[in-house]
Amino acid sequence: MLPGKLLAQPYSFFLDSADGNYVGSRYSFLGCDPFLVFTCSGDAITLTQNGHQEYFKQDPFLFLKKLMAGFRISSEGESIPFIGGAVGYFGYDMGRLIEKIPVCSSNDITMPDCCLGFYCTVIAIDHHREKVWVIASGLPEKTPSAQSNKAQADMATLMALLASEDAGYTAAAQAQTDESPKELQADFDRQSYCKAIVTAKSYIAQGDIYQVNLSQRFSCAASVSPLALYLRLRAISPAPFACFFNAGDHCIISSSPERFLRISGRAVETRPIKGTRPRGATAAQDLKMRDELLASGKDRAELIMIVDLERNDLGRVCCYGSVHPAELITLETHPIVHHLVATIKGELAPACDHIDCLRACFPGGSITGAPKIRAMEIIEELEPCRRKIYTGSFGYLGFNEETDLNILIRTVLHVNGWYYFHVGGGIVADSDPDMEYDETLHKARGIMQALGISNPKS
Repeated sequence: MLPGKLLAQPYSFFLDSADGNYVGSRYSFLGCDPFLVFTCSGDAITLTQNGHQEYFKQDPFLFLKKLMAGFRISSEGESIPFIGGAVGYFGYDMGRLIEKIPVCSSNDITMPDCCLGFYCTVIAIDHHREKVWVIASGLPEKTPSAQSNKAQADMATLMALLASEDAGYTAAAQAQTDESPKELQADFDRQSYCKAIVTAKSYIAQGDIYQVNLSQRFSCAASVSPLALYLRLRAISPAPFACFFNAGDHCIISSSPERFLRISGRAVETRPIKGTRPRGATAAQDLKMRDELLASGKDRAELIMIVDLERNDLGRVCCYGSVHPAELITLETHPIVHHLVATIKGELAPACDHIDCLRACFPGGSITGAPKIRAMEIIEELEPCRRKIYTGSFGYLGFNEETDLNILIRTVLHVNGWYYFHVGGGIVADSDPDMEYDETLHKARGIMQALGISNPKS
């Protein structure tokens, strides 16, 4: 049973390896009560500590690089990868700080582009060993004695919160329903989405791009709580890079299957997804869908294009000759869909750190297209509303030089009683507009089911 009272705290998080069938789903992490909160909107930065706010105006990536350098924890001999650090999201629009992208789409949701809490105390769940650890560093204290005293106090506070948990609290959240009829709004209908695909294909024919990721946004008002929705989505569509984040005035609910960046010391890995088929209703139909995806020249070509893009991005910050595809094309099966996935690895160059790597690769190429900058310009032209967190990234930047970040797909944003989520797909020269539209609905099925919504009219 999840600690519902903990997750009701502002800036609480749950990094959830909910898909136990995924080979990397060993650890999950929870936390609350950060000692520092970093937010930014464009280059306007706010630091909040002990109720006091400071404001800065500069490149958030460079600011964060300096900020992270002030906190270090040794993890020598420690097998648990995350033992404290920054946790939160980098919204898609952080890409505007890296590249000059035109402003065309509607910016109709007010929220930060980036929000990170800095946590000195973490709960780590080891699913393989079936053990739970409570870890405290005593940061931001500077001296060993002060850190020790603070670590003990922090652990006592967290243990008291856990002891006060009521199993019925989370059970009630999970059982919470919203039976009122919900009208699902979309920024595209089938006809307009297909028209946008035709426009995207014309850019491909002209040689502007090889592919572009085109998404549509759904929204609805619902009284179900964000935690209840997360628990429902977790049951329907568990994922290896799922997360729940309570940022106070907004919440993130994600069942992402895609890793963006895993950085351990100097070793870097990215795992782009391209190619999707729905699960079959029977074993025979499921096998047919798997075989169809593996045999699809279109989907394999999409993935290989993104592998080349990701190799180029990593090449900016990795040692020459170290970047290589460890797995070129593999099939992953999730509760709702099958995917094609690749794994690209490299070694960080001596002059580069984890923030440099994040900046060089952001946003992930699998959800922009290739070439990346032109694809982002076309996304801005064709999509009516800004993506906000969608296709950004969520995860942790560890004080021990361990980083793990997902791609925020299969993700719901909760703001002011409204739920928003995007679904999209890669458009290439031989994309069929109607099939691409249907693919977005396959990807949305888990979220719609969790919200109690049938497929929208098309």
